[in-house]
Amino acid sequence: MGFFKRIFGKDKPANASTSVRRGIAKATDGKDVPDYKVGLDGDFDESGLAKRVALAFDEDNQLDDIDTLWVAQTSATVVLKGKVPSQAILDKMVKVAKGTDGTDSVDTSQVEVG
Repeated sequence: MGFFKRIFGKDKPANASTSVRRGIAKATDGKDVPDYKVGLDGDFDESGLAKRVALAFDEDNQLDDIDTLWVAQTSATVVLKGKVPSQAILDKMVKVAKGTDGTDSVDTSQVEVG
């Protein structure tokens, strides 16, 4: 089971994208939604960034089978929690998360290595 299904309890949508589709998502006041609140399909989603990062992890065959790590977000900060097998894997996860549209930083303070 991949990150997306394990964390969010459902299959990823067919039109899911790790990239922000700029200009599609609008808040109720008509203003653009911040990138970290844009979901997989371009619509508003409070957990949009975490979902796009989880999808990016699933799309990387070195990361898709790690079932001891969780992805969350606090605004534009990706929060990783749990355990990873090595520092190299954590470094790769941080790189992937930072490369996801809308990410300002990655918090790994809740990750155990080893």
